Amino acid sequence: MIDISKLKCLGIFAGGVLFGTAGVKLLSSKDAKKVYTNCTAAALRAKDCVMKTATTVQENAEDILAEAKMINEERAAKEAAAIQEDEPETEQAVQE
Repeated sequence: MIDISKLKCLGIFAGGVLFGTAGVKLLSSKDAKKVYTNCTAAALRAKDCVMKTATTVQENAEDILAEAKMINEERAAKEAAAIQEDEPETEQAVQE
């Protein structure tokens, strides 16, 4: 006699084959292709939006970096000028 567990296994296998075959048919249908196409188009639109935002952020970061460098250069120039103004006073004190 055939064991019940063997029949269960055979039924599960047959169900899997049937489900797999139906799945392949479903995934390769024209309707599924439309869904794939629309999803891909939406992903491309999202990518464009993200790239525009990333470009804007990068441009802003470059502007911030350039302004920060200018501020540091101006500060360094002021400090150098202040040091040069202090040097003659120091030299006079040393000479006296």
